[in-house]
Amino acid sequence: MKAAMTEPGRTSYVEQVDLLGCRVTVTRWPGGGDRTPILLLNGVGSGADLLAPLAESLRDVEVITFDFPGAGSSRPPLLPYPMAAAAAFTAALLTRLGYPRVDVFGVSWGGTLAQQFAIQHPARCRRLVLAATAAGIPSMPGRPRTIARMLTPRRFNDADYRRRIAGSLYGGSARNDTSVVENLDHAMASISWRGYLYQVLAVLGWSSQPALPLLRQPTLILAGDDDPIIPLVNARWMARLIPDSTLHVIHGGHLFAVSDSKHVAEIMNEFLQQER
Repeated sequence: MKAAMTEPGRTSYVEQVDLLGCRVTVTRWPGGGDRTPILLLNGVGSGADLLAPLAESLRDVEVITFDFPGAGSSRPPLLPYPMAAAAAFTAALLTRLGYPRVDVFGVSWGGTLAQQFAIQHPARCRRLVLAATAAGIPSMPGRPRTIARMLTPRRFNDADYRRRIAGSLYGGSARNDTSVVENLDHAMASISWRGYLYQVLAVLGWSSQPALPLLRQPTLILAGDDDPIIPLVNARWMARLIPDSTLHVIHGGHLFAVSDSKHVAEIMNEFLQQER
């Protein structure tokens, strides 16, 4: 296990875990007190570094994240998998790491995984936070040009291309603040075509909508008001489907959890520390 100081007084620990034929990179930030640990699930192709600012802002709680197989520095699996298998893998990893129950945060692709995990393993998910995500088919997609850019890992592997398309792809502050994307350069490590393709295939044809009315976890839905990838209407629809849900609209684009991580952490902390 390797330790790294991410900000004064906040040390993260990185380790490699072999599980079900995959070697995944796990990053943890220890917390204090008796709060339920929180698992952060990342967007498609992204490594743990992308959510490090959010993890560092979630003070006094243990934070766990991992590079899903094929993303970040984790090796891709040999075969494609459905979202149900991704949720089962996540549950198995938590068992290996010694976490019987967690709060779960998922952003974008990680939000679909978070929904599937909460549906599939309800006893292991205390509270649920869904950010910049949707409930699958049927949903309101972004514009065709936006979706086309999402279907290639070039935005991860080509920094110049990422900067050129940032505003129209991510919206929000990325439209006029180049530092938003420049700050992502170190987090968007090169990924394999196979790993990226498998993540995309896992969500194609997937839907949580029939099961969302059965969710009993208190759920916080976070959505940007300028998100070209996941339009705001999707969050409003999820809020109607999930019985115990709260929708919080943030002035920003698809990357608000990164560009405005301290504000997002404040909203999450208030929600996670509620008694019921």
